[in-house]
Amino acid sequence: MNIKQSYNKRTGRTYLTIVRSYRDKESGKNRAATVKSIGYIDEYSEQYEDPLAHFRDVAKQMTMDEKEKKAINIKINMNDELPKDVVGRKNFGYAAIVKIYHELGLHEFLNNKARWEPFKYNTNSIMLLLVVSRLLSPGSKKRAFDEKDRYFERFDFELEDVYRSLSHFSKISMELQRYMNEQISKKYTRNTKTVYYDVTNFYFEIDRPDELRKYGVSKEKRHDPIVQMGLAMDADGIPLHHQLFEGNKLDKETFRSVIGEVRRNYDTDRIVVVADMGIITGDNIYYLTGGKNLNGYVFSFSVRGGTKDFKSYILDEEGYADKKGEPVTKDSDFKVKSRLTPREINVTMTDGRIQKKIVHEKQVVFYGKKYADKAKAEREELIKKATDLVSDPKKYNRATSYGAAKYVKNIEFDKETGEINTNNKIPVVDFEKLQEEEKYDGYYAIVTSEMHMSDSEIIDTYRGLWEIEETFKITKGTLETRPVFVSREDHIRAHFLTCFIALVIIRLIRKRINKSFSTEKIIEALRQISCSNEHENIFLFDYRTEVTNAVGNALNIDFTRKRLYLSEIKNILAVSKK
Repeated sequence: MNIKQSYNKRTGRTYLTIVRSYRDKESGKNRAATVKSIGYIDEYSEQYEDPLAHFRDVAKQMTMDEKEKKAINIKINMNDELPKDVVGRKNFGYAAIVKIYHELGLHEFLNNKARWEPFKYNTNSIMLLLVVSRLLSPGSKKRAFDEKDRYFERFDFELEDVYRSLSHFSKISMELQRYMNEQISKKYTRNTKTVYYDVTNFYFEIDRPDELRKYGVSKEKRHDPIVQMGLAMDADGIPLHHQLFEGNKLDKETFRSVIGEVRRNYDTDRIVVVADMGIITGDNIYYLTGGKNLNGYVFSFSVRGGTKDFKSYILDEEGYADKKGEPVTKDSDFKVKSRLTPREINVTMTDGRIQKKIVHEKQVVFYGKKYADKAKAEREELIKKATDLVSDPKKYNRATSYGAAKYVKNIEFDKETGEINTNNKIPVVDFEKLQEEEKYDGYYAIVTSEMHMSDSEIIDTYRGLWEIEETFKITKGTLETRPVFVSREDHIRAHFLTCFIALVIIRLIRKRINKSFSTEKIIEALRQISCSNEHENIFLFDYRTEVTNAVGNALNIDFTRKRLYLSEIKNILAVSKK
């Protein structure tokens, strides 16, 4: 502690205070907090020979007393035994999750929604446990309940209440997502000028499909019932909205439901939707660009599935330039060109008729040598598999021959079993198809309504789609969204809602630290910020890294202390909930 002298020009007197220096985590600047006001120095001139020196000694002694107060002696009995069924290790990293959870006002929303319901359990407390557990210790709802004592929270409910609450969560899912969007827009300034959209699915190891879990094209190439998830994400990588669909729903059929919800209820202006070629249909393009509210799109476009004119345009070297806009040579690793052109699309009208419409768009074509080399390497593996399939078709079925079968002629698959049926024909490798596909290795195409954007802007905008792909990877991997340990449809929907909330929170934490560390590293750090009850109400911490420093500084939570009293921990959590 130090003495602060404040000189008053009007009176000519100096006022003394004892202050404590500290570093403001938000601004990074050194600050001083007043500990004790002393008074004007001249008031003590008769009492002390040198008042300033005296009070400097007082401040020094106060510092020593404070340090001595914090230094305590602990007697350790090396023969102490652990009490039976003790849970001494507790997580404290969840304070960061609690901070964002309350910043978004989820506690207020859930408490308000439960106010007029007949049940008595605390849905906010249950949701907090499920979200924290999904990020820090993913598993079943029972596992989350069994591990509830790992946190410094009073989770006063039973396991049965957790399962009962899932029906309620499913019922309010759409409204909750809209509410979260409102809060994020207010406190984090949503960027929805560009909206990324993609679809993934989750398989269920069950014997029979049901109303939601149906057979479809599994991303994991499994022959199990699946559910489809459509996810919209903003330009900063923060999830906007998700919906679940039946497993047999095609990717392109989910688009208008999710994007329509965003357009109607998420207070967006004009949006440009970015998606891959699985979404690009005439109906979806017309849905965005037709009518009064003109929105835009940036979609990848099938090179090999294009028209003859489009393929000729791709292979024609005229017009290509490198990244600097210079003419390309045979040794160029990258080249790009574009054109403005009308394109005919098929649109399904309200009466079911198919009507042809013309869209005016920009087509961007680019080539990358590394993409060509990758395609060639992947095809070589498929050719080996196709050759083996030709020599012994009985070894394969629809699932195991995936990718290679398209290079083989004279084979069919049984619709029921998936087994290969040659119908007494001799399977042969389709070399003509191989040669045709090789022409387009390394070429990619993007079509867009945004004709004012430069080629590089369009490519960069499309490449942002990797964030949503990364999000699915985190959802399936780090958050262990599956296996899903519930079977009722409303419980399944509630499960994915809790995963969605967890994903939004961790993405917001990453945004707060300016994306300086990956989502996986942040989650791992929060899992490791734990402590043990060293002595009575004193907890000992043993984990600190650059990641914990970054998160702590961004959220104003002190993760640097080696020891904390239980009262200090509870105070930090209480402040995080304000």
